Order: sequence, then C-alpha cells, then structure tokens
Amino acid sequence: MIKVEKLTKRFGGFTAVDGIDFEVQKGEIVGFLGPNGAGKSTTMRMLSGFLPPTSGRAEVAGFDVFADSLHAREHIGYMPENVPLYTDMRVSEFLRYRAALKGIPGRRLTERVGDVLELCGLKDVEKKLIGNLSKGYRQRVGLADAMSHEPDLLILDEPTIGLDPNQIRLVRDLIRNLRRHHTILLSTHILPEVEMLCSRVIIINKGRIEALDTPQNLRAHLGQAGYILFDAVVSDARTAASTLRTLESVQSVSHRADGDWTVFTIHAAPGMDPRESLSVSLEQVFAEVTGAEEN
Repeated sequence: MIKVEKLTKRFGGFTAVDGIDFEVQKGEIVGFLGPNGAGKSTTMRMLSGFLPPTSGRAEVAGFDVFADSLHAREHIGYMPENVPLYTDMRVSEFLRYRAALKGIPGRRLTERVGDVLELCGLKDVEKKLIGNLSKGYRQRVGLADAMSHEPDLLILDEPTIGLDPNQIRLVRDLIRNLRRHHTILLSTHILPEVEMLCSRVIIINKGRIEALDTPQNLRAHLGQAGYILFDAVVSDARTAASTLRTLESVQSVSHRADGDWTVFTIHAAPGMDPRESLSVSLEQVFAEVTGAEEN
C-alpha cells in the first residue's frame, strides 16, 4: 500500500527527513513513533502529497505520490495534527461541503455523509456547530472528513493530541474498528497507543528511522534499562505520581510538564517489570483524579 524510498526533505540547511525507507502492507495499522520534531508530520505531509520532497520517492496504491498526485490522493485520507475545521458550520453541513469538494456525486454524497457520521459516532451532534464541540468530537469530525471519499489508506497525524485519556480511549476504539476496511499509518509519540493499535511500529528520530519492529519487541527493548516513559494529560500531576508510586512494581516516579502533557519517568523496583500494567494505570489514575467524561 505504501512504499517509501530514500525520502528526504530539507528546509534550507536543516534536514527534517533524511533518506528514509519503509513499506506498509494492505490492511496493516502501522505506528509512526517519535518525539516532537522527529520528522513524523513532515513525512506524513509528503506521503499525502501536500509537501514535495527534496529527493526520494513514495508510492501509495501503486501511484507515485508526486508524479501522479491526483490518482494517489484518491486513495489517501489525511488527518493532519491540527485539523482545519470551520467552526461556524454544523457537523453534517461541513462534511457535505468537504465531500462535494472531493467530487463525490449528489446521491452518493448524502449516503456517504450518513455513513461517516454513523461510523465516527457523530449522529447525536450532526446538527451542532463545530465550534461548540469538545476537542474529542472535533477530532472525530476530522476523521470523518478523511474517510468521506472511502480511501484505501488513512494517514492520521497525532489523532489523539490534546485529548484526555477518556477521549483518547474513544478515538482509539474508533481507529481499531476502521482496520477492517482501511490501511492505517498512525503517527504518535505515545507508546501505549501504538501497543494497543498497531501490528508494527516505525521509530523515527532526528529525521532517520531508528527501528521498525513489532510493539512487543519495541517494548522489550525500551524496558531493558529499567526505566519507562509515559505521557499523559492529568489535572494533578503530583496526585497521579503518588498513585503510581503505590504500585508494587514501581520504585520511584518523577514528572515534568511538556505543554498540556505531563511526562512521567518511572523506575522499576528491583526484579520487577511494570510495563504490563502501566499503560492502563495512567488512564486509571486520570479517571480517579478527575472523574472526567467527554461531552
């Protein structure tokens, strides 16, 4: 479905993506994992045809993304990190407008908008103004837009960015259900997210691919040093850290702010391995601390 060869992007003297190679097979969900600034979004913009490369090539569904962009884009649904939505439009109105721009004919357009509203859990809010929706619902609108023309490939750039763990869980379940009909390339910097969704993971850092492996193998490598890193959105980081310290497998916990996120560094107790439980523990901690629900 995706074939990338020596793909490179430079901005002046800065190399954002440095000669990467990888393939994604039809029906896979592949995680694209890396820290902020690693080159994830730049790669996805190139794969979606929105940003020309400096060199190298990429194919989607057998079409060269740059030499045959129009045909390639027919097979691509792209959800950028910051979804561009018209906040003064109603959900169904926006999706109809976007579907018309993509050339979906009238009768099929109405049917397809109804389908994506149902698939993305938007039927209850289809008459609401987008500007009045929660962040979680706005992300679902962006995903519905990406799906409206029935693409073979969905490219999702940080689809859960800025969401609390309750909202993340809902979007994650939605993505999991889409795997039956779509190949998915999913960008994130959250390891538990790719563990739960992806069959393979690409790790990119400083524009270069550092590893391509299964989540299980990746997890084992990351845990060898006895330290685990997790990102989460919590209203009270100190309380969350205190709760994590009560786990038998945890020796110590430190944390620091990273924008809206809190990065927790967890040191495993001697002879213990907390990796099996911690990805769930942070969501449980959030629920206990905030009791938040999406609305």
